[in-house]
Amino acid sequence: MIERKIPKTGEAIPPVGLGTWSTFDVGRGEAERRPLGEVLDRFYGAGGKVIDSSPMYGKAEGVSGDLIAAKNARTKSFIATKVWIEGRDRGIAQMEDSFRLFKTDVIDLMQVHNLVDWKTQLATMRDWKAKGRLRYIGITHYTSSALPDLARVLESERDLDFVQFAYSIGVREPEKRFLGLCQELGIATLINRPLEGGGLLRTIAKRKLPDWAAEFDCTSWAQFFLKYILAHPAVTAIIPATSNPAHMADDLKAGEGRLPDEKTRKKMVELVSA
Repeated sequence: MIERKIPKTGEAIPPVGLGTWSTFDVGRGEAERRPLGEVLDRFYGAGGKVIDSSPMYGKAEGVSGDLIAAKNARTKSFIATKVWIEGRDRGIAQMEDSFRLFKTDVIDLMQVHNLVDWKTQLATMRDWKAKGRLRYIGITHYTSSALPDLARVLESERDLDFVQFAYSIGVREPEKRFLGLCQELGIATLINRPLEGGGLLRTIAKRKLPDWAAEFDCTSWAQFFLKYILAHPAVTAIIPATSNPAHMADDLKAGEGRLPDEKTRKKMVELVSA
């Protein structure tokens, strides 16, 4: 895969990561976890690294931590998770749980989920980053209506490393100002809901992929939608969620080969809008 650099440090990461919302919220049964183990096999095999989770995602943190440990893959992983609670002490307890569930002494990226009590939680996160427990810190939201709030926090808290938000070929509000602001401030971006929870694929699945998609090394609709996002220069990584190994392999190919230029991106939007 191609790589993207985290602006604040220059560290390179693969641009196609893995989200765990809903898909990794399973029990301890072997039948439930086997396909997720295969997803990770495909993920690591193609050079994937960024795995994003949250206490909001049910059992996803623990399941991810168990599978990463079983594959002895901690050093291959860039673990991103979140704090999603009010109050300093409860925030500390929740983040400590994340360390325990991921079976690690260092979390690569801790994010304030949906800006819940963000000032309180950032104070702890800054302290832990200074002590080496966290490598990067950031904030998140999943609605376009929250972009102005995210922007205000980024402009006032200049030490943030990452911001996570929703962006897709059908949800293009971040293109108006927000992505440019991230570039200007040197903030890495994680893109959630890049396939709109699968809605994009369900809408267009029966249509034939246009022949001109081959011009940017695209062989599926999933790659079509993901490459649209990755072609924006402010995008650091996308985190599509899946429990299907074949879908994971397909998503990962979006990070390989050529990406569409700006003229082609406009053509892609016109096709999908029609």
